[in-house]
Amino acid sequence: MRVLLVEDNTELVSLLKKGLSRGGIEADAVGTAGDAGHVLATMQYSVVVLDLGLPDEDGITLLRDLRRRGESTPVLVLTARDGVSDRVIGLRAGADDYLAKPFAMEELIARIQALLRRPGSLLGRRLTFGNVALDTEGRQVFVADASHAFPARETAVLEILLRRSGNVAPKRLFEDHLFGLSGDVGSNAVEVYVHRLRKMLADAGATVKIHTVRGVGYLLTEDKVG
Repeated sequence: MRVLLVEDNTELVSLLKKGLSRGGIEADAVGTAGDAGHVLATMQYSVVVLDLGLPDEDGITLLRDLRRRGESTPVLVLTARDGVSDRVIGLRAGADDYLAKPFAMEELIARIQALLRRPGSLLGRRLTFGNVALDTEGRQVFVADASHAFPARETAVLEILLRRSGNVAPKRLFEDHLFGLSGDVGSNAVEVYVHRLRKMLADAGATVKIHTVRGVGYLLTEDKVG
């Protein structure tokens, strides 16, 4: 999964990125409310981690604006404002969770994972389709109950497909989640990872297949035998 950090403290951003990465979570970061609004209008993230003390605008104002325009991405407020009234204001403005600084990295990771296990979310801890399963927290792939260690990006591709099994996943979604704001996306980068994943699944005896929907994206279906 990939999250967006809206935080202007560059030292904290660096620590957050390293800590989240160890928990299997990739992160992009922006330092202003304006940049956050622009990025969220063009890219998709699993969760937004939002500081309230931004240099150009209060994070609460940004949060209200996002909810007003229909942005439904879960938002976890991460801030030094730890009073009861502060938490109430944040939650009423549209935050899904609220964590005060200082905090433990393990708790932040657990709260992000918990947000994505809520009813109606596209992501639970274990995703299953056909004889393929993915432990989204341990980043472990299972085919017919046998454990397989797939590379990180191939696992990320599988996660997106499992989250949308039976529905077409747009190519842009893969680009957003695999590469984020890095911009380091080759013309056929997604195709390369999909091709590798196809081979890994076939070699492992998976009963699912990845279909290319030309000009749109990719579709995961179950290859039922008999």
